[in-house]
Amino acid sequence: MSEERYDILIVGGGPVGLTLALALTRFVAGVRIGLVERRALSVPKDSRASAIAAGVRRVFEALGVWPQMAAAAEPIRAMKITDSGTGDIARPLFLNFEGEVAPGEPFAHMVPNTVMAEALLAAADAGVSVIVPAEVTGFAAEAATARLRLADGRLLTAPLVVAADGAQSGLRRMAGIGTIGHDYGQAAIVTTIGHELAHEGVAYEHFRPAGPFASLPLPGNRSSLVWTERQEDAARLVTLEPEPLSRQIEAAMGSTLGSVTIEERVQCFPLRLQLARSFVASRLALIGDAAHVIHPIAGQGLNLGLKDVAALAEVAVEALRLGTNPGAEDVLARYQRWRRFETAQMAVVTDGMNRLFSNDVAPVRALRDLGLGIVDRAGPVKEAMIRLAAGVEAGGPRLLRGQAI
Repeated sequence: MSEERYDILIVGGGPVGLTLALALTRFVAGVRIGLVERRALSVPKDSRASAIAAGVRRVFEALGVWPQMAAAAEPIRAMKITDSGTGDIARPLFLNFEGEVAPGEPFAHMVPNTVMAEALLAAADAGVSVIVPAEVTGFAAEAATARLRLADGRLLTAPLVVAADGAQSGLRRMAGIGTIGHDYGQAAIVTTIGHELAHEGVAYEHFRPAGPFASLPLPGNRSSLVWTERQEDAARLVTLEPEPLSRQIEAAMGSTLGSVTIEERVQCFPLRLQLARSFVASRLALIGDAAHVIHPIAGQGLNLGLKDVAALAEVAVEALRLGTNPGAEDVLARYQRWRRFETAQMAVVTDGMNRLFSNDVAPVRALRDLGLGIVDRAGPVKEAMIRLAAGVEAGGPRLLRGQAI
């Protein structure tokens, strides 16, 4: 059977894989990109929305897809953080983030996943060879190229293969890359809620003993809910009928936004920390959840994956323009240097935050609330934290600065 040859093969058609495919075709004329996915590409029936940091929004702007997302996006103009123990009625405000990373530029937007998928699928359609449905059954790296074998017997070759195939990445396993991490014993309950009062662009994160409870603003009197609970409690809560579950949500929110209704399917996802021991192997780069899975406490999961895209696209585009091999060892080493430290740093921060806040020990609560209060009064510290969460870096990849590669 003849081989199908490409310049780069991407395995995984989620938002991270699609964005990389789009970036490569945008900036290298005539590049041959193959996108391999197990099932036909389509807009997901997904009630979730994602917090898109300012730096990642600039990636979408540089790729020309932000206008298609902007109409359904809601800017996060402020974040209010509260803390309480079991049975507490009062929810004192300990930390309040307000501001912009630049005049008129909020530090993040909430974007429905369906809208994001629609924009990326439409933009990537013309320049990418989509190979679906296709199951990868073999990966082999050679001196100048890599080969993928599909379940139907086809062979695909490219100098670089990119694994964007999720937390249970088959490519990562085939390449012999291990992972480190642990389960949190928590699960995230995710849905969209309607509420009586206007959110005014404010995101709320309420730290409770079982984990954080976040409501993130969507257009209208609607918010995206990410509610972390112990796994056994989450499993019980998602079986409730809409009315009693709405009352539970309203109580957990302290009636901050008035009465609540559930507007979308309620989903539940177990939480864990998982980092690949290496983000690269011979002829292979890992991006997105294939490389890292972190706690959603800071809303950085998808943003980290799209930062991977910005870094890998830049090193690969530069190699292709120079006529050198995009899967060469030095190219992949540059990508790993760019991404591995920041990702590990964010994993440590989110893991530590979850350990610190997901408990009901009175002395620990007192110390953390004191710390939050100090940060709230330290303007430069708050500004630095906003810029970090926004993903705005002076020396980062050009796409994160809204610049063409």
